[in-house]
Amino acid sequence: MSRPGVARALVAGTLLGLLPGGPAAAHEAPYDPDSARPAPYVAPERVRREIGADERLVLGEEHAEEHARTRLALRDAADYPDTTRRARLKALTESQAEANAALAPEKYGVFKEYFDSPDFAAHIALLPTGKVLLFSFERIETNPTREPAPTNIIGATNAGRAFLWDPAKGTGADAFTKVTPPVVDMPDGTDSPRPAPFFCSGHSFLPNGMLGVFGGNLGSNGGSGAKLSLVFDPWTETWSRNQDMATGRWYPSVVTAADGRQLIMSGQSELGWGTPTPLVERFPALSYPVPREKRDVPRDAPVGPFKAKAPFTRDYPHLFSLRDGLVYGLGRVHDEQWAFDPVKESRTDLPPRPDGSMRLYGGAVPLPGGYEGPKAALVIGGDRTDPNTYKLSGGRWTIDKPRAFGRTQDNTLLMPDGTLLTAGGGYDIRDYGNGVLNPNADLKYRQFEMRDGQGNWKLGPAQRLPRGYHSNAVVLPDGRVVVTGDELQQLANDADITDGMNGTIEIYEPSYLHQGARPALGTVPAGPVGHDTRFEVTTSTPDRVQRAVLLAPTTATHAVNTSQRHVELRIKRRAGDTLTLQAPPTAAAAPPGYYMLFLLDAKGVPSVAQWIKLDSGVPAVPRR
Repeated sequence: MSRPGVARALVAGTLLGLLPGGPAAAHEAPYDPDSARPAPYVAPERVRREIGADERLVLGEEHAEEHARTRLALRDAADYPDTTRRARLKALTESQAEANAALAPEKYGVFKEYFDSPDFAAHIALLPTGKVLLFSFERIETNPTREPAPTNIIGATNAGRAFLWDPAKGTGADAFTKVTPPVVDMPDGTDSPRPAPFFCSGHSFLPNGMLGVFGGNLGSNGGSGAKLSLVFDPWTETWSRNQDMATGRWYPSVVTAADGRQLIMSGQSELGWGTPTPLVERFPALSYPVPREKRDVPRDAPVGPFKAKAPFTRDYPHLFSLRDGLVYGLGRVHDEQWAFDPVKESRTDLPPRPDGSMRLYGGAVPLPGGYEGPKAALVIGGDRTDPNTYKLSGGRWTIDKPRAFGRTQDNTLLMPDGTLLTAGGGYDIRDYGNGVLNPNADLKYRQFEMRDGQGNWKLGPAQRLPRGYHSNAVVLPDGRVVVTGDELQQLANDADITDGMNGTIEIYEPSYLHQGARPALGTVPAGPVGHDTRFEVTTSTPDRVQRAVLLAPTTATHAVNTSQRHVELRIKRRAGDTLTLQAPPTAAAAPPGYYMLFLLDAKGVPSVAQWIKLDSGVPAVPRR
């Protein structure tokens, strides 16, 4: 989260490394199944002291705590008043309108909505229910020129939080639901249960649509890794805890391989910043079945070892499972590039990336590869001095077409039509072009950038807020793009710091939504579709449908998005309003799980997507 020296505060207690039986003891402690069960939650001491006895009696504990947090926020805001925040937001709103005034929506798209959110969304996931999971941390600051995350804190204040946003319910506060992570007692010696501090974790989807989340913040020592292994169930909207990993991980990466199991790599260990772990782990372990059905909720499930090591020296490598079944690990350092075989549990060296430099947090995507799935990946951003993009294909690197300028902290999305869209970015980790922790930002970093089917880039409209570190973006099933994240910018531009809605979401409508009527998608299979099988869908606009594609849902953090995937489907037969489609040939082409199915016309205008589940060997039946 923050680097050593940025966040100074420590709650009462002892640094983990000074505790009797500190990090080593925590590492060796056996897993206790009882720890997976919810422990009593206790509010941070500062909040408890603020609650009066009469207030607690009249309002109840939870409501009284909310009032206490509001009063504390008001006092915290004294050195960065709401008048400043409102003035900033007004200026950004006006400059966005001015910058975008001359851009035609049918060519550049348009920003349509901007609204408050209860979470900073340092982590995001589009769930197969169509809802969006947002999660991060309970802030310790409201002043955006200070570190708001409890990276260097141990105890109850070092806590996580999560919310669901339901786009079907609109943009008001009632569209959000709190889904608090499991209460845990972290091994930090403070005996203070709190919602799991899973921020700065890694995540990807399981075949049953559930989200596996690994690692997080143990606290202290510049960023110590937690051993947490959690799963969010989108069907019941609840969390479950699994057996701890063998090592702590802060800033790890996770990818789902062709067999449906997740590979977990990298991250700082429980010993603190500067101790990246080379251990690779797998969830679930080979002794545990892959969760494929909605009822298969992993609880107390083991995390297993993987024979090969992944000696990344920097955080959050990009991981992609490509059509050959290998997992490609593209490290931040130019000569830390490897391919991992999930079956043989082996590692193979790849050539160094030709830029010869270390790239900070910047995007990377598996490029669309037609019917057989992606065979190449494109590394984008992460270096403010280098606008080039770098393509890895067939084990070789080439320099691809450049963007307009270099940027870090940028998020690049695969779109339904196969184009790419870059959102946000900055000059450095928390430098927006005006100094570390300064929320003022150069307008250029607010501009979107688009890549067409021929690999050419062009600058697009500006989003309202600058969004760099901890920013995120996802494509919704209706083809719109959600942009959120960057807690410092959200705090700096929050019109009311006391209302508990300290995050914001922006909605962008791509140009394809301004090019006429959309194709229609009717019925799709209700059950799983097997690889290399044919299945039927219906459409009321059969003459307009030229393409059918699968787009995997996004889950992302820190400019790392390992779940993206764009796969074309063959249209094998047309009969009236019924289309027969051919599923991807293998699980290597498209790992098992949930995908958005879009129908597109000749101009690339997509239908509203419907969800299908891809999993081999199971017959499909239609549903409405």
